[in-house]
Amino acid sequence: MKKNLVSLLIAGTVLIAGCDQEKASAPTATTPASAPATSATAAPISKEDAVAVVNGQYISKTALADLEKEVSVRSQGQTFPKEKLIEELIQRQLLIQDALQKQLDKSADVTSQLDNIKNTLLTQAALQGFLKANPVTDAELKAEYDSKVGGNNATEYKASHILVKTEQEAKKLIADLDKGAKFADLANKHSLDAKDSQNGGDLGWFSAGQMVEPFSAAVAKLEKGKYTKEPVKTQFGYHVILREDSRPQTPPPFDAVKEQLKPFLERKKVQTMVENMRKQAKVEILVPLVDEKPKAEDKPAAGEQPPVAEEKAPEGKDKATAVEEAGTVKTPATDNPKEAEKETEAKEVENEDSPKTVKSEEPAKGKHHDVISVKPGKKEDKK
Repeated sequence: MKKNLVSLLIAGTVLIAGCDQEKASAPTATTPASAPATSATAAPISKEDAVAVVNGQYISKTALADLEKEVSVRSQGQTFPKEKLIEELIQRQLLIQDALQKQLDKSADVTSQLDNIKNTLLTQAALQGFLKANPVTDAELKAEYDSKVGGNNATEYKASHILVKTEQEAKKLIADLDKGAKFADLANKHSLDAKDSQNGGDLGWFSAGQMVEPFSAAVAKLEKGKYTKEPVKTQFGYHVILREDSRPQTPPPFDAVKEQLKPFLERKKVQTMVENMRKQAKVEILVPLVDEKPKAEDKPAAGEQPPVAEEKAPEGKDKATAVEEAGTVKTPATDNPKEAEKETEAKEVENEDSPKTVKSEEPAKGKHHDVISVKPGKKEDKK
């Protein structure tokens, strides 16, 4: 099957605009054949370091290598002939030159996107520079290993739990367990973790370092077959924990896992650095942090009838006749004209003294099907 690289990459250029704009705007990818080096741009590309020249603009070998990597990632290891890759770079360069000739680089939309790309690159550069100056040491890796993998965590636990929202719920469940209720049954019925899965709250085997501190500490203190007598609070809610079993854990050797621990420690270092910068910075928030609640619509006071539009009879007809023709009031048939006249007059009096039977557009309160006004842009919480 013929590999159609050009159409693939042109489409990819649109889909990954941020990445491609970064590469397209990089001064090292293409440089005028006769452009002098300045402090604002990188050193010019020599002819020996170029793969092509387009209207006097050199395309560097580095740009070709970057494109090869990009294509390999996007095509999951598939390779393309070099001439097709070079053709792709030529077409990109032609589009760049066309955009610059039309001064699209000065449009508000493009400059805004370029600013975003620049800010992203500066953010990444700051983080990379910090980690280069403050690398994770083997001593830090070993300490993390002892804390999370080896050391005191050389024991695995098998446990189940019941997770609820409030302390009162957890205490009631503990009381039920004290009365002989089965842990799995309560978990399936009440636990936020087990209601759908119906697994009895089973957590399987885990090491203490895999759980949050209050939870792991509570499990470690329990005896086999015992459950917590007080609710255990974590950021997820309140837990009732049953320790089912434990066994010695043979941790993997340090050298086998230290590279897996490194990204975690790097994130911790970066987080600490950013938090310290935030504390020292002078910051002023200029917008409300909480959206204003929509104003409640004016509603009639308790016991007050809602306003009713006055009905007007068509010209040339009295009110009773107009209402009767509309089908709202039906005059009963009678053979006695005088009785019919009296009934008609009675209806007129009733219509004038009584409120009109107009249905209110406001839905009934307290019903599960009430129409609730939701402010645009905000979603209702799912419970």
